[in-house]
Amino acid sequence: MKLWRTLSSKIQPGVFLPVLGVCVVLYFAYHAVQGERGIRALLDYQHRVEKTKIQLAKIKSERIRLEHRVSLLRSDNLDPDLLEERARAVLNFAHPNEIAIILK
Repeated sequence: MKLWRTLSSKIQPGVFLPVLGVCVVLYFAYHAVQGERGIRALLDYQHRVEKTKIQLAKIKSERIRLEHRVSLLRSDNLDPDLLEERARAVLNFAHPNEIAIILK
């Protein structure tokens, strides 16, 4: 109690509330920037969203490419060259006059 009287007598009247107000504002400003849902976290989330959108675009283009190849193997518009290519790859077949080069 004596410490409080000593401190309160040395501090000018009317200074405590403004200092407390500044401390509270600084506390909230710090957490608005550095906090879990602050500005830095928002920027990090936006960066992750952009990376995910790029990844999604790549996956969509790969899917379109694969759907096109599948459509070429359907019976209504069968592509003989693609069918032969897939049969050779899956069954490991080759023509007698072909030369196979194995790379390691």
